[in-house]
Amino acid sequence: MHDLGRHRRALDGRGRRAAIDRPDREAKAQGQADGFTFLQISDSHVGFHVPPTRNALGTLEEAINKVNALPVKPSFMIHTGDISHLSKPSEFDDAAHVISQAKLDVHYVPGEHDFLDADMKLYHDHFANGANGTGWYSFDTNGVHFIGLVNVLDLKAGGLGYLGNDQLQWLENDLKSRSASTPIVVFAHIPLWAIYPEWGWGTDDGAQALGYLKRFGS
Repeated sequence: MHDLGRHRRALDGRGRRAAIDRPDREAKAQGQADGFTFLQISDSHVGFHVPPTRNALGTLEEAINKVNALPVKPSFMIHTGDISHLSKPSEFDDAAHVISQAKLDVHYVPGEHDFLDADMKLYHDHFANGANGTGWYSFDTNGVHFIGLVNVLDLKAGGLGYLGNDQLQWLENDLKSRSASTPIVVFAHIPLWAIYPEWGWGTDDGAQALGYLKRFGS
């Protein structure tokens, strides 16, 4: 659970370890004091059924059970994409049902596996009503500005993420009125900076987005 810095791990849909945050004693005390913690899950890949993970939905259920067992209930949850494996309606429905068992407000961004349907509408219809473009948006809570970005369309050479001009212009405008002291949290499926470009772990035009964010102290 996020105290804006502490982490633990939970399982993703392929049997790997997917990011969830966990409070230590200091984080727990802080969460109880100010009432503001949040939690992240990712890559549930509901519908994946190849060994060693034959039951991705069951793995997601296990993760949600761990969420429900946390000693401090988070204010909300973020899912950073690849909710489904093949963008099938049943996969999105099953994921939404299991995630709802956490009884938390959930903010989503898509992964590339969530845009495999011909019209790329299923993700939007399930999880992005009211968002801009293909699903980017922002919201404010407890003095923190959260920004959800979509960088899994029009993937570039090597699978690098891509934001595109429309989203970058929206991001610039979204940040213009913010004080430089505003805490900012940005979440997307693919990292904005180049972690390992050979594996597609980076965003082709991410430097421009990071340039807009540079003035913020958080």
